[in-house]
Order: sequence, then structure tokens, then C-alpha cells
Amino acid sequence: MDSSNTFTAAAIIEMVSFFLGGLFIFLHGMKFMSDGVQATAGEKLGQMIARVTDNRIAACGTGIFVTSLIQSSSVTTVMLIGLVNAGVMTLSQSIGVILGADIGTTVTAWIVAIKVTKYGLLITGVSGFIYLFTKNERRRFIAMLIMGLGLVFFGLQLMAQGVAPFRHNEEFISLLSRFSPKTYLGVVQCVLVGSIVTGVIQSSSATIAITITLARTGMIDFDTSVALVLGENIGTTITAFLGSLGMNIEARRVAYAHILIKLTGVTLMLPFFFLYMQGLNHFISPSAGIATRIAIAHTVFNILLVVVFLPFTKKMNSLLVLLFKDKGTVSASRLTSLDIGMLESPMVAIEQSRVEILKMGKIVGDMLTALRECHVQGIPERRKLNGLFQQEELLDKMQTEVVVFLTHILTLRISTSAAKEIHEQLRRADEYESISDNCIVILKFMLRLDHEKLYLDDEEKSDVLALHDEVMAYFDVIYKAHQERNLLILPNARVLGDAITHSFREKRERHLSKLCDKKLPPLVCTLYPDMLNSYRRIKDHLINVAEAIAGLK
Repeated sequence: MDSSNTFTAAAIIEMVSFFLGGLFIFLHGMKFMSDGVQATAGEKLGQMIARVTDNRIAACGTGIFVTSLIQSSSVTTVMLIGLVNAGVMTLSQSIGVILGADIGTTVTAWIVAIKVTKYGLLITGVSGFIYLFTKNERRRFIAMLIMGLGLVFFGLQLMAQGVAPFRHNEEFISLLSRFSPKTYLGVVQCVLVGSIVTGVIQSSSATIAITITLARTGMIDFDTSVALVLGENIGTTITAFLGSLGMNIEARRVAYAHILIKLTGVTLMLPFFFLYMQGLNHFISPSAGIATRIAIAHTVFNILLVVVFLPFTKKMNSLLVLLFKDKGTVSASRLTSLDIGMLESPMVAIEQSRVEILKMGKIVGDMLTALRECHVQGIPERRKLNGLFQQEELLDKMQTEVVVFLTHILTLRISTSAAKEIHEQLRRADEYESISDNCIVILKFMLRLDHEKLYLDDEEKSDVLALHDEVMAYFDVIYKAHQERNLLILPNARVLGDAITHSFREKRERHLSKLCDKKLPPLVCTLYPDMLNSYRRIKDHLINVAEAIAGLK
């Protein structure tokens, strides 16, 4: 490439190609690294975040560990938004994880600072060969992770080749000098540039890589790099903010917390920027490479954020609740936690859908309780009656949303175990919806008898209520196993299910025997056995739920 002050059109095209190609190879490598980690350890990482307690230090440590592996604070924050939206964790707990994630994401800068870019193609080639030809799924995803690292290094090398000729171009150097942090206005300009570029690219890792690449080629100095990195810390919040749109207010507050922490931290830093730079220059050895110095500056800033904000997580929680009130814009009848934007982290998305299917089970339990009241107290008033029908319609909608959401996840790069969990969830959602249908069938039988002014005798009422109570107790056992992920539920479920089947047969035989001795209205003779049979079907659906919990197809 021509390194003179004047570039030909062909040289400019070549430089832009190297830079943009390198940038997108870098981003693709980061995506491979993230997908590889999530496929091999995503379930454990998601559960680790979900188990965060109110211990802010533990929460911060979790954020550091998870983000260091995933290499994206945005993905970690999107995980948090999904978990808070699903009700798995609270806003207060998430703040500590966000602060830790900000430290964890600095590992990217250290990776970029390592002078091994020339080995990028070699790493990509070797790991890519394993990725293509290994039959072991776990090895394949680990190879993907390493291949992503190789692509990161190769992308950095291409970007460096693309910008290298500009170091001798006076016009370009003059343009960059306009954004030099020699004054407070210059610092603000650099921060704004860093924020805007990161917001557009939606990857602080990429913009930090660009910053380090420009610094290595001598096109920007250390002070400019640090000012740009400050802005990049603000710009990285845009991804989580976009991911929170359409979520409930508690989830949106997680995104607002991320923005508030970064924006406040940078704003507090601006008046002390030159003192901050003096401190960095005093403690960092002049012999250290500029990439290492930038990585240190990035790390120090985010550690300072933790020191300043971690003691005040509960007060931040109160402030966010005060500033961002629930305006009721999210419909309670919608499964807003199952947002396609959450698919950036498949394992957390699967956890979200699990929580929503548990909500479906809770509604089924409420329907069974209401149905029992109908048996005991008779047909209720129209409002309560409509409530039962509305619950069944809601479960239809919930099942549809769950199916659409989980089907999207199946199109992603996920492990066999994750795909198996998705199929089990789809089965549980279908079974819960089918139970609600049978509840409505039983209710319609009762309404039809009531409309015809026909009634069950005391023995029949007692038998129906007894069978209902057996099935409801059975539901409680299965639902508890679902909540607790009890994989050993199936043997007990089968024993209890067989007992219900035996009870059903006894009651049906008793009814048939009665027909020999007593003349009953034809409609009662038809609907009563059908009612008993509907309870048997509910039992069958619950057995299927137990099988899905136990991992059987």
C-alpha cells in the first residue's frame, strides 16, 4: 500500500477494505468466543447469575467471572434484564453484577494488548479444523471458542494494516488533532466521539480494539486513547437499553442502572481528567507498551466505579424506583419476558421460558381450585365464570408465545442438552394447556346440567369431588417437582397416577351398577362418565409433565 501523503483511489479502497474487513472479522470472533462459552458453560453461568443473593460483593464477583468468560458486558447485562423481567432476580441484586461485569469486560482490552496478532490465522486454522471434523459436541464448541480468539487476533492485524498508512498522512493527522484532550472541551469531544462510535457499532470491545490499534500505529496518543475509552464506556450501554425495550419496568431499570453508573462515573471523572492522567502516568511504567497502558487505564476506571458505587447499591435501587415509575405500559396478560432480544444469551432465554411455563402451571392450579368451588358451591356468578374461560384463553396465548420463542432458540447454536431441555419445555407447555382445556370441558358439562335443571345425586357429587381432590393433590406433587427440577419424580408419579386410574374405574363401575337399579336422566348418564373421564385425562397429562421433568421423550 502507498504510504505517501496522497492516496490513490485504489489505495484508499484497499485501506478501507482492510480496516472494515478486520473490524467485522474481530466482531465475528468475539461472537464465536461468546457462543462457544455459552454453549459449553452457559447453563451454569446463567444459574450462577440467577442464584446471586443480596450480598453485593458476591454479586460483583459473579459479574466479573461471568463477563470475563463471555467477553461482553452487554451480554451479561442482557442476561440480567431477562432474569429480572422473568422475576428470577431483583433489581438490587443485578446492580452488583453490573458493576462486576464492567470489570470483567476489561479482559477484552488485555487480550487486544497481547502482541500475538500474527498467530491469529494459525490459531483459527488449527481450531477451525477441529471444529469442522470433530464429532464430540463439547470439543466442537471449545474449538469454536478458540477459533473466535484466532479471528479476534487476525481481525486486529487487518485493522492495523488498514490504518498504518494514515500515520504519515498530514491531513488525517490534522483531523485527529481536532479531537485531542488538551482542554476540557477537547476531553468532552473525545468522550462524545467514543460514545457515538460505540453506540453505532454496539460493541465497546470493537471500539477499544480500534482505539488500541490507532494508538499502536502512533496516530493517537495515550491521553486521547483514555478519553475515547471513557466515552466507549458510555456507548456500551446502548445494547442493553435496546434489549430492555418492551420489558417490564423492573427489567428496564436494570438497563437504566447500567446507563446511570457509566454516565455518572464519566461525568465525575471529567473535572479530574488531567489529575487522573497524571496519576496513571505516575504509576504506569513508561516502558510499558501503549496498548498495555490503555488496558490498565480502562481497568482502573471500572475498578473505581465499583469502589464508588458498590456500597450504595440499595440507595441506587431506591433512586431508580423513584426516577423510573411504572406507567403500566406493559400488559400483564402478555409474556413480555419472552422477548426475541433475549436470544443473545440462549441459556438465559431457556431459563426465562422455564419460568413462564411455571406460570402456566400456576394458572392451571388456580383453575383447578376454582373448579372445586363450582363442585362445592354450585355454578358461580357470571364474573367468576368468565374468569375461568379467560384463564383458559390466556394459557392458549402463553403456549403460542412459548412455542414461538423456543422455536427461535432452536435455530441458534446451542448444545444437544439445551435442545433437549427446549423440547421438554415445549411438552410441558402443551400439557398444561391441555389440562386447562379439560378443566373447561368439565365446567361446560356442569353448565349444561345446570341449564337443563338436572343434578347429580349425593353419591355422584361425592365421587366427583373425591376424584377432583385426588387429581388436584396429584397436580401439587407434579408442579412442585417442576419447580424444584426433581428429575426423580417419575416412579412416584406413576404410582400415584395408577391410584387415580383405579379410583376413576371404581367410580365409573359404581355409576354403571346404579343404572341397573335406578333410572337416571339420559343426559346425566352421558355427562357424568365424561366428567370422570376428563379427570382421568388430566391425570394422563400430568404424567406426561412428570416424564418431561424426568427427561423422557
